[in-house]
Amino acid sequence: MRHLSDLAVRLHREEDGFSTAELLGNAALGVVALVVIWAALQALGLDIVEFIRGQLVAGG
Repeated sequence: MRHLSDLAVRLHREEDGFSTAELLGNAALGVVALVVIWAALQALGLDIVEFIRGQLVAGG
């Protein structure tokens, strides 16, 4: 029974699990940031294409 108690105390004090959770959290934030950047660039790209198209139609 003493070994189980020591194991519980050691698992409670070690932070290996927390570093894994932090890495997963950071990866999730990175994915969210990439999705936001991709959406912004897609919207900006559409605006630029419409602007160029408008300039070509108005100029021609």
